Amino acid sequence: MPDLTRTLQSYDLGLLKMIATAWGVELAAPTVRAAAQTLVAAMRDPTLTAEVVDALPTEARAALEALLEARGQLSWAVFTRRFGEVRAMGAARRDRERPDLHPASPAEMLRYRALIGRAFANLSPEPQEVAYIPPDLPLPGWSGNTSVEPNAVLPTIAGLNLNVVLNATPVEAAIPLPAADRILDHATTLLAARRVGQDLPELAITGAGLSSTVLAALLDAAGLLDAGGQPLPEATRAFLEAPRAAALAQLASAWMASEQFDELRCLPDLTIEAVVNNYPRIVRHKVLDWVSGFPPGTWWSLAGLVRAVQSQQPDFQRPAGDYDSWFIRQDSSGGYLRGFSSWDAVDGALLRWLLTGPMHWLGLLDLAAPSEDAPPAAFRLSDWAADLWAGQPPLLATLEDELLRVTSDGLILAPPRTPRAVRYQVARGCAWEVSQGPDYRYRITPASLTRARSQGLKPGHLLALLRRHAAPPLPPTLIQALDRWEQQGSQARLQGQVMLLRVENPAVIEALRARRGMGRWLGELISPTILVIQPGGREKVLKALLEMGYLAEEI
Repeated sequence: MPDLTRTLQSYDLGLLKMIATAWGVELAAPTVRAAAQTLVAAMRDPTLTAEVVDALPTEARAALEALLEARGQLSWAVFTRRFGEVRAMGAARRDRERPDLHPASPAEMLRYRALIGRAFANLSPEPQEVAYIPPDLPLPGWSGNTSVEPNAVLPTIAGLNLNVVLNATPVEAAIPLPAADRILDHATTLLAARRVGQDLPELAITGAGLSSTVLAALLDAAGLLDAGGQPLPEATRAFLEAPRAAALAQLASAWMASEQFDELRCLPDLTIEAVVNNYPRIVRHKVLDWVSGFPPGTWWSLAGLVRAVQSQQPDFQRPAGDYDSWFIRQDSSGGYLRGFSSWDAVDGALLRWLLTGPMHWLGLLDLAAPSEDAPPAAFRLSDWAADLWAGQPPLLATLEDELLRVTSDGLILAPPRTPRAVRYQVARGCAWEVSQGPDYRYRITPASLTRARSQGLKPGHLLALLRRHAAPPLPPTLIQALDRWEQQGSQARLQGQVMLLRVENPAVIEALRARRGMGRWLGELISPTILVIQPGGREKVLKALLEMGYLAEEI
């Protein structure tokens, strides 16, 4: 930042005289250069500087202290929003209104005492205007060093004083929500759905607000989807076969490094129509820096962090403090969220979503809530956080060692800890059913086998998979049905509004009629290979045929 000499030499002679009056300095110099030199010599006197600072009103001292806490510089937009505007005046108006004697704000008072300057700083991601303290001004406790040493233990990290964020209350942390690796199971479901063209209801994969759209964006960031959103075969195979800890680290690292994943466009109830100078990776890492600075093992208030950011670093995702050029519509109201008054609905919402969304789903944070149905109110670093931040697999206790369960009517139940690669292949060869508990449910049907065969997965492949990964014994009739279907296709068909059973071999109907309890569902025998099915008998007949070793298709 400019020192006192450069700061004062940028002013006109009239402004320098006003500054000299505030400091009690006699100024008779005829030029800006000479006047600036006289003022610099006086302002570098620590005793005089302390007197000027001590004479400041409370509000002006608070503004100066805020700059000191921010290591000597703050965005001009942030500073003036907190401490009032500095009016733009020409020399004539300035001489008439005397803002040095009648300042309109604490910021203006500091400006007319040259305790602060205003300049453009070459900051990432783009230059921005800042309020600054000249580095050679001898303020008490001010060294003029605005750099941050790597790995320094500081109360302020990336411009945010973490000391003002409160510990969570017992009420806020009443119900812990530990970090988990369930996102890996949701990812498996989505990859399988994309592979087979299956419609995926949102409720099938949601978890703490995780939608299929957001999950697909995460998988794309991890390099698992092609340009059309389809799974890349080799990358998907490696991801599904990797140990769970390694797969979780892969997703977390990909998210942290991604330039494309845009959290702002993931926020619920908001439609982003146009934004400028949006840098999601820089914003994400700023928040990651803040959160990583909290000591582990302690619950912290989520609301307290949001308040601290709003007061100290409100422009964390808007480098120029621009709250008017972004067009963001709130879906629930239909109105546009513009101006700083919408900060909580946009910027605050983004901060909350980052902590309770990706940072929780990917295992970095534990959350806590006041009650079972309340939103999270507290956070802390998880036991996995240090490893994940370093890109290393964390220590997970989860094993993928559960076996599939297969019933005689073609139902396959996949427990949550079935190997992900196995469930992915089962999902490719079966019809999906709505889960009625923790298990994933799939059913073997002729239609699913036809679809799988078009993708290179034959019934023999599915049968081999079941033999290796299902609890024994496999139902013999199911094995027989898969063998027959692979060799001959469907051996029976249910057709029409008046449901008819058509078979290739009359012996199938004879065996069906001979089964106990089937008589009430079987109607007129139209021919040796065609039988009428009574209303309500569809499911019973389909199940009986499969238990006999025949897969029936409906046409």
